[in-house]
Amino acid sequence: MEDLVHIVNGCINNEHKYQKLLYERFYGYALKVVFRYIYRYEKAVDTANDGFVKIFRNFNHFEYSNNGDLERMLMGWMKKIMINTAIDELRKTNLVPEIRGLEDHAWDVQDSTPSAEQQLLYKELISQLRNLSPAYRVVFNMAVIDGYSHQEIADALGISAGTSKSNLFKAKAQLQKILNKQNTDMKGLIYAISK
Repeated sequence: MEDLVHIVNGCINNEHKYQKLLYERFYGYALKVVFRYIYRYEKAVDTANDGFVKIFRNFNHFEYSNNGDLERMLMGWMKKIMINTAIDELRKTNLVPEIRGLEDHAWDVQDSTPSAEQQLLYKELISQLRNLSPAYRVVFNMAVIDGYSHQEIADALGISAGTSKSNLFKAKAQLQKILNKQNTDMKGLIYAISK
């Protein structure tokens, strides 16, 4: 943890050595966050890099209360910046759907150790999200995966909270249909999205 404290303090002081260490340590995490919104690998990489530029420019705004929570707080702060950067990119492209998949190495888990079954379910869910319309996909990601409230989604996307709720309901219904149609043995996944 002490190592991360030095990295964060170096980034706050705009030291390139520490920025590089932070980038290398959290790049995979950032790319996974962005990829849930932007499905073309090359564009997701560009967007994640744009997100890191924003992170480094605004590091003086990052505050943490104690070293024990540092990694969790840093990852949450970075996640929010990456999501906003991805949404900005989608706005620039008028929410045009992306078509390619994420390279397998991007699924390597560094930040936690979920079971193989959890990883498989997560990967299946993320891969099925590309079948949703861009508007439904973004709301589903923000609400279900990233834990945003409908009001936060509405504020971020410039829509009403009612539209956010409606899009989430429709996204869940479409995902259930897709998973049922594929006749996969994903009952846990289907149950999870129907909540």
